[in-house]
Amino acid sequence: MVGFYELQLIFLVSFCLIFLLLERHLSRRKELKEKDLHTAERLENGEPTASHNSLATLTRQYLIVYAIVMGADWLQGPYVYSLYREQYGLSERMVAVLFVTGFMSAGLTAPLVGVWADQHGRKKLCLAFCLTYIFTCCCITVPYLPILLLGRVCGGISTSILYSAFESWLVSSAGALALPSTDLSTIFGRATLVNGFVATGAGVASNQLVTLTNSFTSPFVASGVLLLLAHLVIRSSWGENFGGAGTTPGKDLFQLKRLGQAWRIVRDDPMLLVVGLTQTCFEGSMYLFVFLWVPSLQEASPTFPTIALPLGYIFSSFMISMMLGSLLYSAVTAQSSGLTLHAKLSSLVCAFAALALATSIRNESERVRFWAFCAFEACVGMYYPVQGMLRGTLISNEHRATLSSLFRVPLNVFVVVSLMTGVSSARNAVLSASSLMLAFSALMTAFVVVARADDYVSPEASLRPE
Repeated sequence: MVGFYELQLIFLVSFCLIFLLLERHLSRRKELKEKDLHTAERLENGEPTASHNSLATLTRQYLIVYAIVMGADWLQGPYVYSLYREQYGLSERMVAVLFVTGFMSAGLTAPLVGVWADQHGRKKLCLAFCLTYIFTCCCITVPYLPILLLGRVCGGISTSILYSAFESWLVSSAGALALPSTDLSTIFGRATLVNGFVATGAGVASNQLVTLTNSFTSPFVASGVLLLLAHLVIRSSWGENFGGAGTTPGKDLFQLKRLGQAWRIVRDDPMLLVVGLTQTCFEGSMYLFVFLWVPSLQEASPTFPTIALPLGYIFSSFMISMMLGSLLYSAVTAQSSGLTLHAKLSSLVCAFAALALATSIRNESERVRFWAFCAFEACVGMYYPVQGMLRGTLISNEHRATLSSLFRVPLNVFVVVSLMTGVSSARNAVLSASSLMLAFSALMTAFVVVARADDYVSPEASLRPE
């Protein structure tokens, strides 16, 4: 007999396939129409007509690397806790210390990573990411506490690079090719869709690896192999790009002057402040959700612990939901992808995410909580391309990686403080706080970013050669 979660996964996969075929049909029509339009416009203006080929090349270069590095990251996710707690026999408190160490490392190094990416080159930092994350995978296979702590420190640094330098390389490369914002929006949407496919496959692969080897370390070894492959692909296929300061890094290793300049830019621009607030609220809630969804569903299940929850099927359902969110984003932005539309989407995504978390708290039904969590994951699928487009439009190339990383400092502080308060014993309080912060972010985005979007003009941040 097929269980509830198996049926929901089948339903979600079927719905996703139908939506994917529809989106593919619409995107093909859009590509043909835009190709003819771009060709006519560029011939009229006496410009080269290589925009479509440039888009295809950049999309391929970025998505191949993105799929590999995200696959390496997702392989590790399902079994980090089990490796520490079950295989290495560490106490619950020590596991929490290891997680907090990773988030603290990410928070402290995030602004420096951004500065180094802008001044030394985004490609160099992406190559460094592969090496530091490989080292992290090596450290986590050694059951010795100081080595495990060192691995978490390197893992935090790697996470900061992953969520700043790669996106900055893409946006800057699109600007150098003079691609319109609609093309960048398309790449972001496809990246999130690819991420969903990769996450689903990585979850299944990691489960099979653990089953075959009877060891929780095997997914981390496989992750290291993928990271080595990513290093080779980046080195051979990516070009280098920098922030506006060019290739003269200067003598200040910690770039305090540049960080101060970046902070003044954010402080003086209310729209950037709200974008940073949204990143803190949404991604902080997302990271805490990773720790909370399992015990929340177990608490609501009338058959647990007699019958264990099929966590693999549930995780796959969440990833399919994220893919549906990405497909919905692609459908909504098919005809228009301006700043105003993305500001409205950002506000709506935060509002619906807040409602989803609030529903999971107010209702004790296992099935309602499951669907509320699926709705939250769908919001995650829309959030990443929306936020990527907002940052790409509002942040100038000179400080793009610096500001993207600077936004991660309060994010990591928020997660660390929540972890140290004991999320397992205050689950509803943490989810309630996350829901309220998301609602606040939705309101601030509506009153600040949406209200100013129509009048916003930024030649530096537009996708023209800088």
